[in-house]
Amino acid sequence: MVVFTVVALAGCDRQDTSRQPATKQQAAPAEEGIIVAVGDSLTAGYGLDEADAYPAQLERRLREAGHPWRVVNAGISGETSSGALSRMNWVLTLKPDIVILVTGANDGLRGIDPKVTEKNLDEMVRILKERNVTVVLGGMKMVTNLGRDYTGAFSAVYPAVARRHDLILVPFFLEGVAGRANLNQDDGIHPTAEGYRIVVNTVFPFVVKAIGKRRKFSPSLDGRGLGGG
Repeated sequence: MVVFTVVALAGCDRQDTSRQPATKQQAAPAEEGIIVAVGDSLTAGYGLDEADAYPAQLERRLREAGHPWRVVNAGISGETSSGALSRMNWVLTLKPDIVILVTGANDGLRGIDPKVTEKNLDEMVRILKERNVTVVLGGMKMVTNLGRDYTGAFSAVYPAVARRHDLILVPFFLEGVAGRANLNQDDGIHPTAEGYRIVVNTVFPFVVKAIGKRRKFSPSLDGRGLGGG
């Protein structure tokens, strides 16, 4: 805060302007709704401060763009799609209006049958949609050394689930980041803070689209009444 010092001259009756009340700061906009980011270490922000993980960066980006939404980081490192499914009821206790669902990478790394991943995603989406939660699905791809048949089947899971449930699909969550050493940590898998900035650039328009759907659903949006009951 800059303090202006007023010097009172002898014999002058001059008001001390330093005692005037400060200009009232503009009130922060009311929170419009809650977005819960569900996923594994790619959501949790493995190896980074939580402020550098994509959910925190996304919240800042949304607010800068005039969308006062809270983004909750519900990522758990090492989690498979089966683990994510097992905690859907807990996710609903967070009363989300929108869920960004990015899971399945650990399924692929463990060679789990893509049909299992697809079944888990279907069930998670069903649970969320029953509670009127808008789902943004983050598509994933798998490393090529698992073989063409497996990687093709794995990549096809996400658009198939999105089509079946009419979801907003981010075609590839790590677009522009995967495989780039300068945007990933030493393990070559988990993004750096700068890598997550690019992830946010990728995800942002799809999240804004989801926000638009929520506003259309209820112009006087009240997240407490729409998501999670």
